[in-house]
Amino acid sequence: MSTSFYEPLEDEGRRWRATRHTTGPWDPRSQHGGPPSALLARAAERTAPRDDVVVARVTVEILGAVPVGEVEVAARLARPGRSVELVEAVLRDGGRAVARAAVWRVRRTEGVGVPSRTAAPPPPDALPALEDLPPGWVDGYLSAVEWRIAAGGFVEPGPCTAWTRLRHPLVPDEEPSGLQRVLAVADSGNGLSNELPMTWFFINPELTVHLHREPVGEWVCVDAVTAVSEHGCGLATTALSDVEGPVGVGAQSLLVAPRPT
Repeated sequence: MSTSFYEPLEDEGRRWRATRHTTGPWDPRSQHGGPPSALLARAAERTAPRDDVVVARVTVEILGAVPVGEVEVAARLARPGRSVELVEAVLRDGGRAVARAAVWRVRRTEGVGVPSRTAAPPPPDALPALEDLPPGWVDGYLSAVEWRIAAGGFVEPGPCTAWTRLRHPLVPDEEPSGLQRVLAVADSGNGLSNELPMTWFFINPELTVHLHREPVGEWVCVDAVTAVSEHGCGLATTALSDVEGPVGVGAQSLLVAPRPT
């Protein structure tokens, strides 16, 4: 079994083969949104890298199903700047764009930090790891992430707080960055906090993550809540933390509709 979410093919890191660890819970042919978001973030981090900038916001647009197969990723500096710059990355399947990311980086400055007023969740060490996966879901990504539930339930409707840790690196022989770890799990907010039975879709066409601090360590906490209107539009909002405290927030627009019978 592969020990990473992606395996390199060729072209200096542009082409990758997705492993079973990327497989989403709904369709064995399609990836979960987390791994491709992290792969796009990795490409952005390697584009015109600078030590004097930090990532402030990442928006991932999911343009279609991302296959569990060969994909190609490319990135470019779309808007250079001394203090603020924009990097764009795109993920393709056979030449067709299936996901893209816009990454805003801001200049690192010397200043006075103001701690977040958001309460930190309980530490993960005191929580048991989830052993039994939800019945009827496709395995792959779910087993590739360690889940420790701090509040709510993995399949119970309502808000949920879960500590997460990747069981495998994103790519072989490389420690994931803090940004990659956050992007790999932030797309799980809508699934963890779903308010309706599994007879309903809650598809997110995008994910936006704002960061006020660089994440550290291997643990990322996903504290998620979902709101749904009667017209089928939903919003999943996620507070993101590491073991040192809050790092930012994530949001997902949702299409909510009954599943075809």
